[in-house]
Amino acid sequence: MALALCSIASGSSGNCYVIASKSTKVLVDAGISGKKIRESLESIQLSPYDIDGILITHEHIDHVKGAGIFSRKYDTPIYANEKTWESMGCIIGKVEEHNRRILRTTETFSINDLKIKSFNIPHDAVEPIGYSFYKEDVQLSVATDIGYMTEEVFCEICKADFLVLESNHDVEMLKVGKYPWNVKKRILGEKGHLSNIDAGKILINILKSQKKRPEVLLAHLSHENNFPQMAHQTIKNILEEEEYYIGKDINLYIALREGISEIYKIRKKELCTNG
Repeated sequence: MALALCSIASGSSGNCYVIASKSTKVLVDAGISGKKIRESLESIQLSPYDIDGILITHEHIDHVKGAGIFSRKYDTPIYANEKTWESMGCIIGKVEEHNRRILRTTETFSINDLKIKSFNIPHDAVEPIGYSFYKEDVQLSVATDIGYMTEEVFCEICKADFLVLESNHDVEMLKVGKYPWNVKKRILGEKGHLSNIDAGKILINILKSQKKRPEVLLAHLSHENNFPQMAHQTIKNILEEEEYYIGKDINLYIALREGISEIYKIRKKELCTNG
């Protein structure tokens, strides 16, 4: 095992993922309470003091809610670009200067043995980013809160051995649901969120571009406008229309809105059996 991932929370009520190598543990986002993060870490036999850093994707509260208190209590560095730091300061509160780590978007940096690259994503935040993690010959990418798939994002995630990909909503459920029209318009816009259909089409393009069998964790599912069975079946249908099959050409999992996922152990890619 080169890398491991566990989803602690995924959705509009909070997002937090644990990424681990042999000697490094980080969080991607901390959008739930510090107490819940601690309890979740302890349930997978980790101490909050094991966390080497919190990497923030953007300043929305469902991604930063617990970052400040966790950093203050456990002396944990927080990594974010400068514009995100400026926007989230009033949300997360005081952070000790030695724990304020400012990164440049698209730069590659390291935390201990873990190589990390940030990349631009289209979302309605000041400077939102995704992250890719590299260890040995393995790549793990986290790409959620995306309005549409840009060439830059696709080039970054298409070679990932394990991909956390947004599958936020079913378009028809969203359109007839109870959200105000301005919220629906935002979600459907180019700085909103990917639908189940969007996610399925992206996976087709990944499979066509790489003769590998990726592992994909569908994430950030809406509580109001989606549910796990809907996301899975929609993407299964899209894949099978192109003669790709779950379990054969791609391994597909779903991150629950609440509750801790299994621990996914990520190894070198296997050859895809299709084509």
